[in-house]
Parts: sequence; C-alpha cells; structure tokens
Amino acid sequence: MDYDVARVRAQFPGLAEGAAHFDGPGGSQTPSVVADAVADTLRSAVANQGVVTRAEQRAQSLVDGARAAAADLLNADPGGIVFGPSMTALTYKIAYTLARDWRPGDEIVVTRLDHDAHVRPWVQAAERAGATVRWADFDTLSCELPVDAVARLIGPRTRLVAVTAASNLLGTCPDLPGIADAVHSVGALFSVDGVHYTPHSLIDVAAFGADFYFCSAYKFFGPHLGILAAAPALLESLHPDKLRPQTNAVPDRYEWGTLPYEQLAGLIAAVDFIADLTVSDGLRRSRITRSMSTVESYESGLLVELESRLAEIPRVRLLGGAKRRTPTVLFSVDGVAPDDIYRGLGERGVNAPAGTFYAYEAAAALGLLETGAVRAGLAPYTDAADIDRLVTGVTELAAR
Repeated sequence: MDYDVARVRAQFPGLAEGAAHFDGPGGSQTPSVVADAVADTLRSAVANQGVVTRAEQRAQSLVDGARAAAADLLNADPGGIVFGPSMTALTYKIAYTLARDWRPGDEIVVTRLDHDAHVRPWVQAAERAGATVRWADFDTLSCELPVDAVARLIGPRTRLVAVTAASNLLGTCPDLPGIADAVHSVGALFSVDGVHYTPHSLIDVAAFGADFYFCSAYKFFGPHLGILAAAPALLESLHPDKLRPQTNAVPDRYEWGTLPYEQLAGLIAAVDFIADLTVSDGLRRSRITRSMSTVESYESGLLVELESRLAEIPRVRLLGGAKRRTPTVLFSVDGVAPDDIYRGLGERGVNAPAGTFYAYEAAAALGLLETGAVRAGLAPYTDAADIDRLVTGVTELAAR
C-alpha cells in the first residue's frame, strides 16, 4: 500500500501533544498547511470581491479557488458550490426555501439513521407547510438501512427524501444510488448528508444521484465551513431570501454576507492536502481519487483490527455492524457507564468521546438516549500505536 502514515502524522502539529485521537467524527485535527493558509490570508490585504484593486482580486481568487477545490473533492460543478457557516445552517436554508412550494398532502421522507441536522430542518419545514413526514426505520440489529426501507415510503406526493451517506453514530452507509433511483422515479428531490462520509471515501455527487449534497470542511482537515453541492440549474430554480442589493447570480444568491476568505483559503489547502495524502502526479481530481482509495483501504484494515481486539475484551459490547460503513466503532462496556469509559480513556491520553452525537433518532431506536455509548472514529492519521492505546485503556477500564 502506497501510504506512509508517519509522513501524514508529521504534518499535524496537534498530534505532538501526545493524545491518540479517535474523536475525528466530531472534527478532525488540522495540518500545518491549512493553518498556514488561514493565517497567511489574515495577514494579507483582502477586501470585498471585485476586479479593481489587488485586495479585491485576492478575495475573488479565493472564492473561485475554493469553489473549484470543493468541486474537485466532490466531483461536482463549481457553479453549484455554496458556502455557509455550517452544514446545519445550509440545510435549514434549503429546507426553508423548498418548503415555500410544499402544500398539505405533500410528503417528505426522512430516516431515523440520520444526524438531526439532516432531520429536523426538513421536519420543521414540512410542519410549517402542512406536509406529511414519513419516517424510514433502520434495522436495529444489523443497523442497515435497506433501499426498500426508504423506497416503500415514496409515492406520487413525495417532494423530497433525505438520507445520510454515512451514519455519524454507527458508520452505516446506505445504498445511495439505489435510493436515488426510487426518489427520482416520482420526480422528487434527493438530499444527502455527506458530513461523516466525505472524510473517508471518494465522493461523486452525480454518481450518488444527490440533488443536494451537504458536508463540513472541519471534518476533513479544513476550517469550520459548511459546503453544499448542487446542480446550478436546480439552484437557479429556487429563490432563497436575500438582501435586495445582493446579486441574484448562482451560487452567490445563497450566501449571506461577506464570505470568510481565510476559511476559503483553508478549504483550498485542505483539499490540496487530501490530494497529496499519497505521492502521485496528475490533475487534482485524479490525485484525490488515488488518495481516497488508498485511505479507504488503510482505514478499513485498521477497523478490522480494532473491532476484533475490542471484541476479545470481556464485557465489551460492539454496536452496529453494517456490511458497508465508515471506520467508526460504537461500543459500551457492561457495568461501566460510557461517560466513565470516556473519562478514563481521556486520563490515559486517548480521546474517544461518549454520547449520542446529535444522532437523536438513531440513539432513541437503539435505546441509547439516556446513556449514549463510546464512539471511536479512525482517521488517516490514526496508526497502530493509537489502536494499542485504545485497546489497552478499554481493557483496564473493563477489568474494574
């Protein structure tokens, strides 16, 4: 495998503090090149976007460069890349905008596998419009969400279906193209939450069949920035609220206020960093393809090792187990509160938090709302020593 994890780890100054980080699903660590890009932009002369002054030109270049970088990462059209303060904010904006045309009798489909940021905006928008919300349940034993669990809820009055690309709690990855076929067969729109999926796999928005694809840069080494990818023609057909003097051009009409240019610089640097996770030549998209293929194989190997070793520890209970999932392990220890495992690991320099992680419906279905569970997420900078430290810590805490 063409993957040098030591070379990758050396580029993350935060790792020098010595902790073993399994908290990536909540936000990854940041490489030096991203931090430098943010700082360099803040030190530079930047003004509102324009073409006259050098400062204006720099701002315009950052916006154009960030759209191109996000498009390369997601295999999307740069003219359909929208930036916002968070994935949650962008989802609320699209939900509010779409719901203006929803009527009583229309139907919206959401799943109990999703993060609440991809559930509540649609539910609340539907309630305001008088539309009906239909819920797709996942199998609580296998933690799979079959295509049919969603498809059987879709009918002639369905306006939108929202499905996660990967559960942030369990890692489960539904069959997006299969669901998209069912959604589009009735002329509905398909929204995909890619926040947890994007850091771990190669993304192709068109191949997924996603009309809206949401993700967050801080989950893949970048700054806190939300990203929406959609077809420019679809964005042209919608009319979000905006200030009167603001341009009506797409995608700008969806972006309120001055964009955070330093964060856009960080996004560009993060995408370039991903493209160079493995040493190769070629255009950025082709390098991203090779890098993410390698990363997926690397993380899959670590996942097998981690799960097999945790399963050998007495009283450890692994939750989940979908056939296709991100490198995410949710577990508990019989007789020990998840928060105590979390704190005990933290005292040992292992960051693996406990909770429900805003996956409210999934946690409720699994009976975890009161207790939560411990989540260990792997990242491209995770190494074998990190696995050893986590397993050793859980073994010691379970033995108590």
